Amino acid sequence: MLVGLRVDHRLLHGQVAFSWTSALGADCILIANIAVTNDNLRKTAIKMAKPAGTKLVIKNIEDSIKALNSGVTDKYKLFIIVESVKDAYELMTKADIHSVTLGGTKATNETKNISKAVNLTDEEISLVKELIERGDEVEIRMVPTDKKMLAKNVL
Repeated sequence: MLVGLRVDHRLLHGQVAFSWTSALGADCILIANIAVTNDNLRKTAIKMAKPAGTKLVIKNIEDSIKALNSGVTDKYKLFIIVESVKDAYELMTKADIHSVTLGGTKATNETKNISKAVNLTDEEISLVKELIERGDEVEIRMVPTDKKMLAKNVL
């Protein structure tokens, strides 16, 4: 059972590892990211950030979609973390997911700031709008105790 999908450019770190995993009651974290699957240093760092008693799986987006659609993840209270809005969009549109939390995304010259820690490119804004038009919930929240802010109200 999917308990959450989160976009966070830092992937698994203290705030996500402990606050979100605990608040969601997750017993398995899926890091869906191609770069991490090919980077042993990042993989090791992420494994060290994993909360005790929580299973950690690291897969690329394509393999994550296959796993979600196959039902192999159904036995877990699964929390998925992706690095980008594009990755979240791909998962949501190909694996029957209808809710995402935007956590932290990097500010660059190409991004627009839409909340304290969420910065999106024009392309990402278009993807978020598509998800909203599809009927999906796109919320912005740094920590579980923050008030939920819907992206449709700030775009």
